[in-house]
Amino acid sequence: MPEGDSVYQLSKRLQFMAGREVTRASLRVPRYATVDFTGMTCERVWPYGKHLFMQFGPEILHTHLKMEGTWAIHRAGTRWRKPGHTARVVLQLADTAGDIELVGHSLGLVEVFPAREYPLRMGYLGPDMLADDFDHDEVVRRIASAPGMEIGRALLDQKNAAGIGNEYRAEICFLAGTHPARRVREVDVDTHVRLARRLMWANKDSPVRVTTGVRRAGETSYVFGRNNKPCRRCTTLIQKGFLGGEGDLERVIWWCPRCQPAAR
Repeated sequence: MPEGDSVYQLSKRLQFMAGREVTRASLRVPRYATVDFTGMTCERVWPYGKHLFMQFGPEILHTHLKMEGTWAIHRAGTRWRKPGHTARVVLQLADTAGDIELVGHSLGLVEVFPAREYPLRMGYLGPDMLADDFDHDEVVRRIASAPGMEIGRALLDQKNAAGIGNEYRAEICFLAGTHPARRVREVDVDTHVRLARRLMWANKDSPVRVTTGVRRAGETSYVFGRNNKPCRRCTTLIQKGFLGGEGDLERVIWWCPRCQPAAR
């Protein structure tokens, strides 16, 4: 599942859509198969956490990449690199050099709703970690309101903060010296939120996500994906386990037993 910075960067790449007319549209999802944006102008494109939104006239197209989703941009008429059966959204946009085709493959969520419903539908999400007006205190308040929850699970809960994914969760907890299974009441929530904002903001425009400050291949993370490899600080072998995440699904966690001691 993508992190918020990935969707932020995707949104930046798609800003060319704003002001362009849709010349063909196909939503290959049964519930929205009859929706047609043809003839409408794309008003704007924006991210919120892990969610991507496109507004066409009075309607919003809401998509989420989930685990395997991608967006591809082509010149209309060129062959797709991915198989056609994975396409969930196809949008063709007017361009003087030949129409541009935007294809959303294997999207985990596709829905359309009236723009006036946006605040109500998305109001359950916590503050966007990459918003210019990010509300640090509100995120702290939301996480602290469930003192018995594991901090690793609280960080992934999009109702607390929108955009933190599994990689950032692992790295935030390492940098804070916190085992992901420690309870919220046992940790300094403010520190974890500050680390989350700082890491994500530093990576929002970077093609390679780095939390160690080193961009060399294989050295960009402290614990994420490094099971049984030596800790970069103390050389203790990194361990791997599972903890509930978004929607209470079990998600992989990584930690250093020495730098991030478990609760006694």
